[in-house]
Amino acid sequence: MQDVLKIIQERQSTRAPFDPKRSVAKKDLEQILEAARWSPTPHNMQNFEIIVVDDKELLSKLGKIKSPITEEFLRENYQQLSFSEEELRRRKTGLLGKWFSTEWKNPAKFSEVTRKSAPMQLNQFIDGSSTLLMVVYDSRKRAPASEGDFLGIVSLGCIMENMWLAAQSLGIAFHIISDFGEGDVEKEAKRILNIPDHMKIAFGCRLGYPLSKPKQLRVRRDVKDFAHHNRFGNKNLF
Repeated sequence: MQDVLKIIQERQSTRAPFDPKRSVAKKDLEQILEAARWSPTPHNMQNFEIIVVDDKELLSKLGKIKSPITEEFLRENYQQLSFSEEELRRRKTGLLGKWFSTEWKNPAKFSEVTRKSAPMQLNQFIDGSSTLLMVVYDSRKRAPASEGDFLGIVSLGCIMENMWLAAQSLGIAFHIISDFGEGDVEKEAKRILNIPDHMKIAFGCRLGYPLSKPKQLRVRRDVKDFAHHNRFGNKNLF
């Protein structure tokens, strides 16, 4: 159990550039996909497909897709920011603001930023990655009696976590690119990868080996902060 917890605790999102000279070995990729294979899904529907993209030309095309910055994203992102390590340790949730540009930390400028900023290209995430996994699902299906396919969406998160922990155990960096599931970005990615209209992109994730490992302050709430005993509000479990 300790080994599993250690992998869980060390798992993190790697936003640093990846080494373009290092590819993910087929045997390691197979283990990551095997972890996805055994992910829990409602009624064992297994309503997912995974496209392994390692063709350099396709990766280049995906990297040229432009993703706009929305005011909604900036405002909701801002709510999660702390502006000092002390604040982040105190809050125990969210992100350290120093990783974001000045414009992204000034709510008074958000409208101006979205109006003047050019859409960012996804190559800032993809460059250097030898392998990209695109997780898609059939939008015509849903888990039985699950409004909005809530259980189906939960299972996609299980697939993500299983692959992430498998990659972590193999020393392979993992980074989720959620932009692929949004609006025009999704349409263009589906065109490039020949994904049928009825299939929807849940997320993309890049695999590789970072050129550097920036030190990140990682925080979590304590168990006593979220664990309730028998009734909500009773925090006397431990």
